[in-house]
Amino acid sequence: MGEKIGGEATFRSILIAGAGPVGLTAALELARRGFTPRIIDDGPGPTPVEESRALGVNARTLTLLSPSGVAERIVDAAQSIDCFRVRAGERTLFELDASQVQGRFSAIRGLAQGQTERLLLEALSSYGILPEWRTAIVAGEIADFRKPEVTVRRPDGAMETVRPDILVGADGAHSVVRKALGARFPGEALEAYFYLVDFRYSGQIDTHFGEVSIFDPGMIGRLPVASDVVRYISTLEDFESRIVHPATIAERLWASQFRIHFRHVEPMAKGNVFLAGDAAHIHSPAGARGMNLGIEDACWLAWLIAEGREQEYSALRIPAVKQVLKQTYGLTRLITMTNPLAIAMRNLIAPLVLRFGPARRVLLRSVAGYDTPKPPWIDWAE
Repeated sequence: MGEKIGGEATFRSILIAGAGPVGLTAALELARRGFTPRIIDDGPGPTPVEESRALGVNARTLTLLSPSGVAERIVDAAQSIDCFRVRAGERTLFELDASQVQGRFSAIRGLAQGQTERLLLEALSSYGILPEWRTAIVAGEIADFRKPEVTVRRPDGAMETVRPDILVGADGAHSVVRKALGARFPGEALEAYFYLVDFRYSGQIDTHFGEVSIFDPGMIGRLPVASDVVRYISTLEDFESRIVHPATIAERLWASQFRIHFRHVEPMAKGNVFLAGDAAHIHSPAGARGMNLGIEDACWLAWLIAEGREQEYSALRIPAVKQVLKQTYGLTRLITMTNPLAIAMRNLIAPLVLRFGPARRVLLRSVAGYDTPKPPWIDWAE
């Protein structure tokens, strides 16, 4: 690994709003470069493991988290997803071997977001840094982006004025930091809802594959969460009645529904205030890029801060964000189409195109997250 550690680390105060995967990664990457960031979150603690929306940890994220040692812990805890397949009725439209991606890691692994957060917390605690829970930035405008000043509400209700050198908003889709910047969050929402449910099984199940079953219209996706837990995600409100369970159900763990939005801010920074993850961009879960793209943001920002080049952050990240939003939008439209003619064309053309090596490699690199710029501070081959 080749990496330059910034020499001015201890002389800059950094406040991170949000202690999800993105905020925790930003704090960890800064800490191992010699900074002592303060990280706050208005929640009571990390995401409950049984209520984790994000599941996929791709190869790019594992590469980024390798220097901190978190990647190896994720690999040990996660479910290996060896192949993906898309089916329409009894017909398999195409299948991808996830191990065929080049590099140190397979394309993607399944791990509940809550577990990923706990692994990041464990690594961060080794630097003596822990999030301040039930602590939040109070809504209000930031008058000077070069010298941000915010009011923080502590758990006891007391107010504190904080003037960090750098403020990072990793506080989710409803980001208080983004609103304090006065930044627009343009985009669109799909009319259709998505539904998900997690089941724990009492019998032995195969958790080494991901699958999408297309019902024309509508779909049900299947992803492993743990060795005995599978998540199903669908565009069909009655999808639970259509699930073919692989074993006896032990427990229905969690269910949720949500609408898909495609939005991003531009620029992703003003002065010394920076936005990362869902605070800066949200999109469909198709391709499992949401959490992974946010972790990329955090790692790039930490490196740039250490290099004294943080003003380059937005220009470097916006192209990657736009690319991923375009891809996930296309994938989402592909699996949610309702026009019979369009469906027939998709079912005919997709298997033909993906028979060829170049198309399969492009899709696999996207799943692995290798289609965004390679981090220059890590010299492992991909």
